[in-house]
Amino acid sequence: MKNKTAYMGLFLSFALILSYVESLIPFYFGVPGVKLGLANLAVLLVLYRYGWKEALALNLARVFLSGFLFGNLFMVIYSLAGAAGSFLVMCFLKKTRGFSIMGVSMAGGVCHNIGQVLVAYFVTKTAGIVFYLPVLLAAGLLTGLLIGLLAREVIKYIGKESVEEL
Repeated sequence: MKNKTAYMGLFLSFALILSYVESLIPFYFGVPGVKLGLANLAVLLVLYRYGWKEALALNLARVFLSGFLFGNLFMVIYSLAGAAGSFLVMCFLKKTRGFSIMGVSMAGGVCHNIGQVLVAYFVTKTAGIVFYLPVLLAAGLLTGLLIGLLAREVIKYIGKESVEEL
C-alpha cells in the first residue's frame, strides 16, 4: 500500500480530533472516568484495515499526543494503562475470529476501564476505588458497542475485511 503513511497520518489526525471533541462534550454520569472513547474508533479501524503493528503505533501516538495536548501527565498514565489492556484484548479477540467487531470493541472498552481502575488503585492506594468498577464496566460495554457499530459501518466503506467477518 503505497499511501499507507498518508492514511496513517489521517487516522492519527482523526483520533486527535475525536479526542478533542470528546474533551469538549460535558459527559458526566457521577463516576469519574466514564467517557465515550471516540478516539478508539480510529484505533479499531486501523486494527481491522492494516493490522496490529499499525494500530499499536496509532494507539501510542494518540495516547501521548492527546494526553499532552488536552490533558496532563496523569491523563497520559491512565490512558496508557487503559489503552494497553484494551489493545491486547482486542488484538487477541480479533485474531481468534470468534468475535464480531462489536464484540472486540466491547471487550476493549471493558478492559480499558479495568486498566484505569488498576492504575487508580495503585496511585491512590484506596481499595474503595473498586466500587466504581460495575458502573465503569457497564459504560465500557455500552460505549464499546457504539464504537463497534460505528466501526462496522465505516469499514463497509473503507474496505479490507469482509463485512461477514465483522
